[in-house]
Amino acid sequence: MKEDSEYWVAESIKDVNFDQKYTMGSELGRGASAVVYCCTHKETQKNWAVKKIVKRPQSRVFTTEIKLLLGLQHENVVRMKEVFETKANIHMILEFAAGGELFDRIVERGSYSERDAAAAFRQIIQGLKYLHENNVIHRDLKPENLLYLTKDEESILKIADFGLSKMITPNIMKMSICGTPSYSAPELLEGKMYDYSADMWSSGVILFILIGGYEPFYAPTDEKIFARILRNQWKFDSPFWDNISSNCKDLVSALLVRDPAKRMSAPEVLKQHWVMGIAAKEEQIVGATERLKSFNARRKLKGAANAVLMATSVMKVSSKAED
Repeated sequence: MKEDSEYWVAESIKDVNFDQKYTMGSELGRGASAVVYCCTHKETQKNWAVKKIVKRPQSRVFTTEIKLLLGLQHENVVRMKEVFETKANIHMILEFAAGGELFDRIVERGSYSERDAAAAFRQIIQGLKYLHENNVIHRDLKPENLLYLTKDEESILKIADFGLSKMITPNIMKMSICGTPSYSAPELLEGKMYDYSADMWSSGVILFILIGGYEPFYAPTDEKIFARILRNQWKFDSPFWDNISSNCKDLVSALLVRDPAKRMSAPEVLKQHWVMGIAAKEEQIVGATERLKSFNARRKLKGAANAVLMATSVMKVSSKAED
């Protein structure tokens, strides 16, 4: 088998399983229904990431969607190499992005400018544009899913975890609520029909955090976050936004629009002078990394707590279904 030209689809894997081709490595992270590990291809000794999903009652993977995701190849999108499926598990082999999360990288640098933020944001939008052109809505764009390929200073930034919820859960394309509350578009939270513009809202939230160092819809509970999002209740707080360019503020405002039809699309965003780096300021954003460091700490603490709660909930549901 040629590694880069032939793809495996779950239904076609009969006599070859994950353990025959790969050696499982250390854990990289976990969520409510999946654990990500490092793994090594036995023949080439190349490192990959593997997302191991424990199949629950009534869960299923759509072969046509797997084929679509396996065919995606863009420098700003984490590549899915192949998929293995058994009665108990699904193993998704993914490009190993070892460079860490976008926000962690910024905190490590200690300081950065609008132009630095624009360069990162441009890569995010390039990835989204490609996904949207290939009929994929991410639906869960957030800092954890923005990863650098390597530790190098000039490493490529990639979008991870695209479309996986679509593959595992039926009927979510129409009106299902999914994603992470702080980054979810109003129409998605309301259970209304949504399209690619939902991802653009999420990108607007991420841009706001990149520049301001805090969430635009922050509140102590998810219910209050929902309420603020549905009311589109946010603002450019002083003094944090006082010295930020009007071009940057205009872009945030064009993405955090309540009406999806009026929200900027990925191609439109890429034409903006700020995203191109032309209108982005080169001066350091004062205090942004300190605020982002605090935001990161809260985010990861909350994420760990939510993962435990969600895993417990899934186990309870699974037990009832099996009974």
